[in-house]
Amino acid sequence: MSEISPGLENVYIKYTALTYIDGEKGIMRYRGYDINELAEKSTFEKVSYLMLFGELPDSKELINFNDSINRNLRLDGYLKTILKNMPENADALGLLQTLLSAKASSEINYKYSADNDSKKVPEILGNVLSMVANICRIKTGRDIIDPEPLNDYSSTFLHACFDSFTKDQADAMNSALILYMDHEIPASTTAALVTASTLSDMYSSLASAVTALRGPLHGGAAEGAYRQFQEIGSPGNVEKWFNENIVNGKKRLVGFGHRVYRTYDPRLKTFKKYAEMLSVTPEQKNILEIAKKLEMLGVEKFGKKGIYTNTDFYSGIVFNALGFPVDMFTTLFGLSRVTGILAHIMEYVETQERLIRPRAIYNGKDYREYKE
Repeated sequence: MSEISPGLENVYIKYTALTYIDGEKGIMRYRGYDINELAEKSTFEKVSYLMLFGELPDSKELINFNDSINRNLRLDGYLKTILKNMPENADALGLLQTLLSAKASSEINYKYSADNDSKKVPEILGNVLSMVANICRIKTGRDIIDPEPLNDYSSTFLHACFDSFTKDQADAMNSALILYMDHEIPASTTAALVTASTLSDMYSSLASAVTALRGPLHGGAAEGAYRQFQEIGSPGNVEKWFNENIVNGKKRLVGFGHRVYRTYDPRLKTFKKYAEMLSVTPEQKNILEIAKKLEMLGVEKFGKKGIYTNTDFYSGIVFNALGFPVDMFTTLFGLSRVTGILAHIMEYVETQERLIRPRAIYNGKDYREYKE
C-alpha cells in the first residue's frame, strides 16, 4: 500500500540551482554564495539579479535593473482606491494579498514566455515595494504616496514608509531583505509553484504565496516571537515565564526549531547583530535582554534535541527598531520573499514545468447504495 508524507516532509518536487541548505551544519547559500556574506557585503538589487538571472550583475546590468524597478514605483489608481476603502483594522498581509490579486486581474492577455517573465520581474519588485510601503502608511494613519526612488531599494522603501532613516537602518533593511529572500521551497513558495505550474500569471502566483504566508507556523513567526517577549514583560520574568509556559505548560517556544535546521539558523547571526546595534531606547533594550535570556534557556532545554534559535527570534526586534509596528512584520517578510518566489517560478516553469497535481489515498467507506 502507498504511504503518505504528512506535510510533504522530505518530498522533492523540483531541482534548484538557487538556494543550498545543509540543515545539520547550518549552511545556507544563494547560488553558491554564503548568505551572511551577501547580507554584509552586497545589496538587495545585486542579490535579486543573482537569484533571478544566475550571476551577479555588471555595472550596466545593475543600472538597467534598478531603472526598471524605479519606473514601476507608482501604484495604479485602482490599487490606491482599494487601499483607501479597506477597513482601518484590516490585516496588513491581507491587504498585500488583496492588492496582488487586484493587480492579477489586469493580466488579461497574459501568456507565459521566459522573455516576458524576465521583463515582468522589475515591474513586480517596484509595484510590491510601493504596495507594502503604502500599507505601512495606511496602518500608521498617513496618506498614500508614490515612492521617490533613492540610491537603493532599501533606502527607497524606508523613505516611502517613514520619510527619514539612518544609514544603519538602511543597512539593516538591506540585510533583512537579503536574508529572507529565499529559503528553498517552504509553504509560501510551494503555494506559488502550484499556481505557476498551471501557467498562471506571476501576480496570481504571488497572491497564492502570500495567502500561505499568513499562518503563524510560517511567515507569522517573527510577530509571534516578538509578542512573546512583550508578554514576558521584563528580563526578571523570563525564567518564571519559561517554566510555567514552556517546561510545565508544554507551549511552543516561538522562534525555536525549524523543519530543516538541526542547529542554529545561519541567518540568525546577522539579525542578532542588527538587533543589538539598533536597540537604543529603554523599551528596545528591555525586549532585547528578554530575548537573550529566553534564548539561553531555550538552547539549554532543547539544544540537545537539535532544536535551536531560528531567524524569526531576532528579526522582529530588528523590524521594530526600524520603526515598523508589530502587525507589519509578516508583510515585511512577504516583501523580502518576492524575489525568491519569482526566481523559483522562472526556474520551474522554464526548465521543469509540469502541472503539480498530487494524489490522496482514500480511506473512507466502501460503496453504499443511495436510498430515498
